Amino acid sequence: MIKKLFILFKIARKLASSDALKIISKTHEPPVAIKILFNLLSFSFFSKNNQLQDTKDEERLCKSIENMGPTFIKLGQFLATRPDIIGEDLSVQLEKLQDRVPAFSSYEAKDIIKKNLGNKTFESINNFSEPVAAASIAQVHKAKINDNGTIKDVAIKILRPNIKKIFNEEIDALMLLAYFVENLIKKTRRLKLVEVVFLLKQITNHEMDLRFEAAAANEFSENTKNDLGFYVPAIYWNYTSEEVLTLDWVEGISIREKEKIKNNNIDVNKIASDLIQHFLRHAVRDGFFHADMHQGNVFIDESGQIITIDFGIMGRIDKLNRKYLAEILFGFIQRDYKKVAEVHILAGLVPRNVQVGELSQALRSIGEPIFGQSVKDISGGRLLKQLFDITEKFNMQTQPQLLLLQKTMVVVEGVARKLNPSTNIWDTSKPVLEKWLKETKDPITSFTEKLKDSTDVLKRLPDLPEIMDKANQALTYLASGQIPQNSNSYSLLKEKEMEMKSFKNQSIIGLLSLVILGFIVF
Repeated sequence: MIKKLFILFKIARKLASSDALKIISKTHEPPVAIKILFNLLSFSFFSKNNQLQDTKDEERLCKSIENMGPTFIKLGQFLATRPDIIGEDLSVQLEKLQDRVPAFSSYEAKDIIKKNLGNKTFESINNFSEPVAAASIAQVHKAKINDNGTIKDVAIKILRPNIKKIFNEEIDALMLLAYFVENLIKKTRRLKLVEVVFLLKQITNHEMDLRFEAAAANEFSENTKNDLGFYVPAIYWNYTSEEVLTLDWVEGISIREKEKIKNNNIDVNKIASDLIQHFLRHAVRDGFFHADMHQGNVFIDESGQIITIDFGIMGRIDKLNRKYLAEILFGFIQRDYKKVAEVHILAGLVPRNVQVGELSQALRSIGEPIFGQSVKDISGGRLLKQLFDITEKFNMQTQPQLLLLQKTMVVVEGVARKLNPSTNIWDTSKPVLEKWLKETKDPITSFTEKLKDSTDVLKRLPDLPEIMDKANQALTYLASGQIPQNSNSYSLLKEKEMEMKSFKNQSIIGLLSLVILGFIVF
C-alpha cells in the first residue's frame, strides 16, 4: 500500500504542477478539498519553467504525461478515445502524445532474446543492429536470420526489461486514484473511471505479449494477401515469443514524407485514395482492421505499395455490424435517410417503437449539411460521431466496435488528407461499399430473417462479436466503458474494488501524510 501511495503522490504532484485541475474544471467541477490539495501539491521553492507555462493548458498537460513515462503515455492515448470523459479539446491534444522514450542497451536486448528463444536460435541471428526505433513498451532492431536456407532481413521487436512489473505497479496506483476520485466526486461515478483504468491494464498486458500481435499480423496478412498495393510483413514464428517478435524488414518512405514520395515518382493522390479504400475494405469485407494507422505506422515502397506495421491494436466488426456500417455510409452517400433509419430499427439498434420518419428526420439533419460543405471539410469519421450522438437520443445501444472504427477512420482520413487535401471521401468510399453490398444479401432482408429466429441474440449483438480474442474484447469494452458482469474480468474488477475499500481510510491518512511531507521537502 505504501508503495502505491508514493506512486500516487508523484502522479498527483506532476498533475498539479501541470495545472491539470484547471483543464479538468472545463468539463467537471472538482470539490473545494481537491482544489486545496492540488494547490498544496503544486507549490515549489523553485521557479517554474516559463517556456512551458507559456504553452496551452492541454499541451502542457501532454508534455507532463510524456515525462511521466510509459504507463501514463498509454493512459493518455486511451483517454483520447473518450472525449465524453475528458472533453473534445483535451482529447485532440492527447492524440498527439509521442510514444517515444530512450532506448535500452543492445546488450539487454540480446539477453532477452536468449532467455526467450534459447542460445541456439540466438546464435542463428546475425548483424544485430543498435535500436532503430524505441517506444514505451518495446524497441526494434534490424538483423539477419537464416529462414530454411534463405538469408532474410528482419525487424526484431523486443519488450522493455521489467516493463510488465513497472506498468502493473503504476496502473494499480492509478486504479486506486480513480477509486478516490469516484468517491470524492460523486458526479464522476457515471464515467466508470475504475473500470476504464482496469480495462487499460488488461489491454496493455495483452499488448505486452507479442504472440498476440504476431497472431494479429498473421491473420491480417492472410486477409489482405490478394489486395493489390497493400502489404503486411510476414511473421517468423520460430523467432517469436512472449517478449520477442520477428517479422520481415520493410524498406519504405514514411507516409508523412509527402515530398520524398513525390520525388520518387509516386502519385500521392492515388496513395491517399488507396489508403481510405483499403481501410474500408478491411472493415466491411473482413471485419478485421488495423486500428492504429497513424503516420508512424504506414510506409510507401518504391512501387507505391502501402505497407503497415505495428499490429498491437486491431479492430473487429461482426457481419451484421459490417452491413450496418456499409448501409449507413452508402445511405448517406445516396441521401437515403429512410433506409438508414429502417436498418437501425430492424437491427434492434434503436427501440422498436421509434418512428421511421422521426429517425429519418434526425439523420437528415446530419447528412444534408454535409452536402453543402467543401470536399475538404467532409469526414466519414466525424459523420459517424454525429450519428452516434444523434441516435443516442433515440436510446441507441452502444456500439463499441463502431466507436473504435469511427476513431480510426478519423485518423486514416487525416493521413490521406495530408497527402491530398482535396480527397473526396464519398467518391473514394462509394465503389468499395457498393461492391461489397452487391456481393452480399440486402441488409434489410438479412436483418429481417435474423430477427425471426434470433431476436434475443440480436438484442445482445453489441456484446457478441463473432470472433474476438481477449485483447480485442478488452479494447472494445473500453470504448463502451463497460465490463460484462458474467466475465472473469468483472470478477477481477470487483476483487480489486474490495481490496481498495479495505484500506480506504488508511490510504487517505497516508496520502495526507505524504502531502505534508512533500510540502516540506519540495
